[in-house]
This record gives sequence, C-alpha cells and structure tokens, in this order.
Amino acid sequence: MSLQLMYITNSADVAVLAETAGVDRIFIDLEINEKEARQGHLDTVISKHTIEDVGKIRSVLRSSELLVRVNPIYDGSPAEIDRVIEDGAEVVMLPMFTTVSEVEQFIALVNGRAKVCLLLETPQAMTRIDDILCVPGIDEVHIGLNDLHLGMHLDFMFELLSGGIVEYLCNKIAAKNIKYGFGGIARIGLGMLPAEHIIAEHHRLGSQMTILSRSFCDANKKSVEEVKDIFFEGIHGIRAFEESLTDWAPVDFVQNRSTLKEIVNRIVEVKK
Repeated sequence: MSLQLMYITNSADVAVLAETAGVDRIFIDLEINEKEARQGHLDTVISKHTIEDVGKIRSVLRSSELLVRVNPIYDGSPAEIDRVIEDGAEVVMLPMFTTVSEVEQFIALVNGRAKVCLLLETPQAMTRIDDILCVPGIDEVHIGLNDLHLGMHLDFMFELLSGGIVEYLCNKIAAKNIKYGFGGIARIGLGMLPAEHIIAEHHRLGSQMTILSRSFCDANKKSVEEVKDIFFEGIHGIRAFEESLTDWAPVDFVQNRSTLKEIVNRIVEVKK
C-alpha cells in the first residue's frame, strides 16, 4: 500500500501544484501557542498560517484532503475548531497533548464533523498511550518525531525510529485498528538519513502516512516552475521506490533497518 503523502503549505498555487503531482493531503498549520519557546532556537519552520487560509485552500482543492493542525487545547479551542471545520477542514489534528482528558475534550469538540488525528509528540502521551488509545473516536495517530525527540532530550529525531520507540508505538496503535503514520521524508536519495531507508521502515511497520518535509521541497525559496518539477519528479521517485518494495523479502527489510541504525548512529556521533 502506498503512503498517504502530506504537504504543509498555505499557498493556493503550491497546493494546486502539489495536488496535481499526487499529494494526498494539504496541511494547514495553525499551531503557534508556545511553539516559539519549544522550537525557536532550532532550524525548524514555525508556520505563519492563519485561520483565513483554511477556506482559501479548501476552495482550490479538487481531490486532496485538507488537514488542519489547530493549537493544543486552550480557552479558544471551541471557536477555533468550529471555524476550521466550517471552513472545510476534513481532518483536524491535535498537537502536544499529554493527557487522556485533552484527547476526550478534543474529540467532543470535533463532534464527528471531521476526522480526528492525534499528533503524538510528547513523552507524557507516549507513556499514557494505552489509556489514550482506549478513548473512542480516534481516526488516526501521527507520531511527531521532532517535538518527541526534543521532549526526550535526544540528539536526532530519527533515533526514535532506530531505537525502537516508533515501532513500539506503531504496534500499540495497530492493535487498536487505528490508522497511523510518522515523521517526514525528503526526496529519494536526499536527507541526512536518505528517504528510501525511512520509506522502507514505514512499509515494514505498517505505517500509512507521512509528511513531505521542507527538505523535500522548500516552496518558499523556489520558483513556481522549480516547485512543479520537484513535486512531479519527487513523488514519482517515492512511488517508484514503494513499488520496488513489493519485491523485497523479509530479510531485506531487516537489512534496511540495520543500515538505518548505522546511519543514525553516525549522525548522532557527529552531533555530539
């Protein structure tokens, strides 16, 4: 099964290009509360998307789903969630939750009007995963490697994959028959940890979705033609690699995991 590919943008032009190239979901990122404090010192993108972007992007999409990441539960959550659903969000994502209560509140606020996606990215949520997964109404869970590795004071986010944490969580979620995915990928052959090693792990672990990362295409720094070429070539490369995985034997996935772990260990040594 092919991975469901997501791309974060609030540009209508880029959203249409991504959709045409085969991106399954366009991702609007409204999360801003306390994000600067967590990630402001890192080379990460803190989106400047606004709630007005939801309707704007919904109006140009024809086949791709629209996912909106809202803020963690706060006083303004009821109004924020109502607005994004009214404006066309088909999937609403809750970030940075730590308790069962927050998940219950979020599901009640969505109230069946959109798919519920939990962004599991705190050590507290990981520790409480069994109780969280017992809450009715969860449609999918995405394991967020960036904030989770920060919360666990690790040196590189893919240590969570090489060290078995992602597999542990995938097994828990799979046992509840809930859709799941994790992290992000670059284009084939690119990234400190080349995308093909990560994609093979997605398939080994039964993951169904991932984000096309900034290293796949930083649309803010490219012309429209460059973005178009990157998306079409990049997604074709991912799909071709996924197709090749149908010929892999179990031993090939074991070898890939070993190679991935070696690469991650080398990256961690350089970072120390």
